[in-house]
Amino acid sequence: MNAFRSLTSKAILLPVDNVDTDQIIPARFLKTTHKEGLGKQLFADWRYQPDGSPKPDFPLNDVRFEGAQILVAGDNFGCGSSREHAPWALLDFGFRAVISTRFADIFRNNCLKNGLLPVEIDPQTHSELMGELRAAPDAPMTIDLERQQIALPNGKMATFPIDTFSKNRLLKGMDELDYLLSFEAQIAAHEAARPVHDR
Repeated sequence: MNAFRSLTSKAILLPVDNVDTDQIIPARFLKTTHKEGLGKQLFADWRYQPDGSPKPDFPLNDVRFEGAQILVAGDNFGCGSSREHAPWALLDFGFRAVISTRFADIFRNNCLKNGLLPVEIDPQTHSELMGELRAAPDAPMTIDLERQQIALPNGKMATFPIDTFSKNRLLKGMDELDYLLSFEAQIAAHEAARPVHDR
């Protein structure tokens, strides 16, 4: 998992409320257990015509946003089923962070476990950000995880919450298994010190 410290990027605006995980990655693409390639199916039912060609008016198909690593979504992003494929698809497309006023709990936890940062901001700041991106779609913005701040394109700063355990893991680029393995030497020493009959 790649470490997340500070990210400056253009943002793709998707101002839709209550986007559920079936819209993020439709159920027909869930047969795979591999993360690679899921980015092509991200928002598939919104992104492609019935013949498979890209819809030119869908934000993810706009060449101006090529390489954008931030998605600015509407309220209550990631509701619905608990599929881990949703953050997998967002990451495989190239996103490192999603900004919303609210995230579904299971989706948020799946994001944090996989290295995708869910940034929850207050409705007023969110409204300002959407207005700025509509006026200047190419404007970059910055997310600073260490300070738990985002800098809007106009320079305004806003804070966002994250639990300490997830924050520290993301800063170090560690998933939960990496975190446990980081104590391997201490665990081995503890086991070696235990009496044989207790093992």
